[in-house]
Amino acid sequence: MTKHLRLSGWALIVGSVGILVTLVLHPNERGLFDPTQTESVGRTTIVVHSIALFALPLLFMGAVGFYRRIGWNSSVALAGLIIYGFALVAMLNAIVIDGLVTPGLARAIVNAGPGGSEGWKIALNHNGLLDAAFMNVFLMASSLAIALWSVAIVRTGAVARVIGILGFLLSAGTIIALVTGLLSRNLHLFLLALVGQAIWFLSNGVQLCRSNETEPSHI
Repeated sequence: MTKHLRLSGWALIVGSVGILVTLVLHPNERGLFDPTQTESVGRTTIVVHSIALFALPLLFMGAVGFYRRIGWNSSVALAGLIIYGFALVAMLNAIVIDGLVTPGLARAIVNAGPGGSEGWKIALNHNGLLDAAFMNVFLMASSLAIALWSVAIVRTGAVARVIGILGFLLSAGTIIALVTGLLSRNLHLFLLALVGQAIWFLSNGVQLCRSNETEPSHI
């Protein structure tokens, strides 16, 4: 049991670091539309988002171990796992749209020139709307999952309860910002929510790596 929990902990740590690396190395999209930089920035965009794609199954693997740590009989933790799986599917779509489709659209716009790029620009705008929608779905669903897990943490003491308290505050703040439209209007707040979630999961990964054989109480 301990070996599996530690493996899940490392999966959470590596997956969270992968998301943080993607956020830090994400290139400025303006370079995609500079004819002298389109190819190089496009390749960087694909590589950086591929790191995030690799991180997603690791995050789910870690989430399963996290659920096991809280307790197989915890209906709250199970609900969190299911919702988080749904969230990762939304994030998968957002990563593919932003990281793998956008470079191709940018290349088409640059190659088409001023007179033939109108249609490609419409496609790019539609692509951006899809990306934003999937990221909003991800943040809402992942925040609900974190809130449920945080409640389970506080009730069971499966990991440090302060992590549960911080997770609940993070998820509540993110949901409020989403509902009020603050995240869509403020890029820095949007990035802060993603970084906050990555750090929260990284912290739980560390906790899992320190797990012993003691089972938590069940809900």
